[in-house]
Amino acid sequence: MITVTTEATTTAGTLKRLSDEGVSIWLDDLSRKRIESGNLAELIAGKNVVGVTTNPSIFQAAIGSGEGYEEQLADLAVRGVTVDEAVRMMTTADVRAAADILRPVYDATAGRDGRVSIEVDPRLAHHTAATIAEAKQLAWLVDRANVMIKIPATKAGLPAITEVVAQGISVNVTLIFSLERYREVMDAYLAGLEKAAAKGLDLSGIHSVASFFVSRVDSEIDKRLTAIGTDEALALKGRAALANARLAYEAYEEVFGGERWIALAGAKANKQRPLWASTGVKDPAYKDTLYVDELVAPGTVNTMPEATLNATADHGEITGDTVTGGYAQARADLAAVEALGVSYDEVVTQLEDEGVAKFAVAWQDLLDAVKKSLSSKGADAA
Repeated sequence: MITVTTEATTTAGTLKRLSDEGVSIWLDDLSRKRIESGNLAELIAGKNVVGVTTNPSIFQAAIGSGEGYEEQLADLAVRGVTVDEAVRMMTTADVRAAADILRPVYDATAGRDGRVSIEVDPRLAHHTAATIAEAKQLAWLVDRANVMIKIPATKAGLPAITEVVAQGISVNVTLIFSLERYREVMDAYLAGLEKAAAKGLDLSGIHSVASFFVSRVDSEIDKRLTAIGTDEALALKGRAALANARLAYEAYEEVFGGERWIALAGAKANKQRPLWASTGVKDPAYKDTLYVDELVAPGTVNTMPEATLNATADHGEITGDTVTGGYAQARADLAAVEALGVSYDEVVTQLEDEGVAKFAVAWQDLLDAVKKSLSSKGADAA
């Protein structure tokens, strides 16, 4: 018997293998054009995409271009809304539309997937009460069961996570770089579930993912290893991010196998799944599917920019679980990096600070672009 392999079946086969290993494929991008052109629906139908994540940089690129937003911008300008209101009207409209497209996936997976994430204003990252209020407002504005509100894993964000989960709102915790902070995030989620249970809420409807950032760890540590320049240092390049992520999964297994979780599981609570974020490779010397092929583990999410999704479909190598057998090597790799004088704590603290700052800058750029458009269209209407 001769089997004819087409590009379509090969594409579907690679991504299906990834899904079959227990990895949910989410797209790390959203725009009005992607929604209205039917592209998002095509990715769901043909490339195993079962969720969407957004962030301030993604919206800055989408709305900043103006493409697809002209009519809404004109209407908002005529109404004389504030710049902040205009941005929220546009971003929540996109998330609402994407949530509707993904609703069948949400229904088919009992709320596990079919999710669309939207982030609280990044300027609130160090303000707990304001983050809680913003999260509640966003959930109300989008008004879709399959929305997830993104809250940064800053110190101020941790109690916000607990309170928002306690309100019955599903949360995507973002900007996690360190193993210590990841454990604090899981603790904040469990505390939120316990508070929700005490209120009599149905825990089965509350879902969460913890977005553990990958490529940026290699970018920073590789830069420091290159500066050291020894053969030993150069041999460690490209290993720290995978080691960090694998040890995060080990922590996930420990927390969600413990007694505290077992009690919540009995109340039909859902595990907070690890989500691999920042999975586009920054160094062209590395295989472009590195952070997909090497982070396959059951019960995870991998949110990919479209380039990484297409690369995985084309030449990804899905060989089964590439995480749980690597804990000892992961610890050895991070210890070796530390032994060369590269401080893990210093790197992850720097990356969190930079991550918050970059999103705040992207948000401000978006506000500036929308302000200019509103002024222009308001003048045209006058």
